[in-house]
Amino acid sequence: MAPTLSIVVPVHNESENIAPLVEEIFTALEGGPTFEVIYVDDGSTDDTGERLTQAAERFSALRVLRHRESCGQSAAIWTGGQAAAGIWIVTLDGDGQNDPADIPTLVEIAQEAGPDGPLHMVAGIRRKREDSWLRRLSSRVANGVRQAFLRDGVSDSGCGLKVIRRDAFLKLPFFDHMHRFLPALIIRGGGELRCQEVNHRPRLRGTSNYGLFDRLWVGITDLFGVAWLARRAKRPVIEPGP
Repeated sequence: MAPTLSIVVPVHNESENIAPLVEEIFTALEGGPTFEVIYVDDGSTDDTGERLTQAAERFSALRVLRHRESCGQSAAIWTGGQAAAGIWIVTLDGDGQNDPADIPTLVEIAQEAGPDGPLHMVAGIRRKREDSWLRRLSSRVANGVRQAFLRDGVSDSGCGLKVIRRDAFLKLPFFDHMHRFLPALIIRGGGELRCQEVNHRPRLRGTSNYGLFDRLWVGITDLFGVAWLARRAKRPVIEPGP
């Protein structure tokens, strides 16, 4: 039987975080809806691939996909979403800062709405950012600018923990950096979303793959394209024929 959930985790050079995070994910989901875990190795140059192979030998529900070269986080999430078999996709950052223990709460909200209801996304909102002051500042500025343009009602679109209906996800337009704008794209497609506060943890292992300008200026550049798409969305109401 197809699983209810597909947990999609994009990673790039996160070898030290593979084993502990995989363990946490399986522990958090034990006894809940059926699930699979899909790790997408986005062209890592360290021993991330080897660590994932070892983890897959231990957990039969873990699938590993690899990009030959790094294509970015959005491409990795898209690859995982395309391969997913679940009704709901759960996205989770691979650096260990998202807490897998929050997944059941978000999933419960999604399942209460039903697989055919108008709710297409439950977006995590980090309750207390465990990042440097510079990263928190850049994120606050970027989110403020996004809100001014897109008005999607999500104060923390950069949180990697989200639950998305797979059929709705696959209808979204794909482009580089799209993961930063998933709430606005879901709304553009006619879906509803809800926000839920989640835990955020300090990075304990490895180094971030993003810098200040990656999160701020690139996102602002893409913002104009997403705003253009949102303004031109047409959702006709289909009436029954004679």
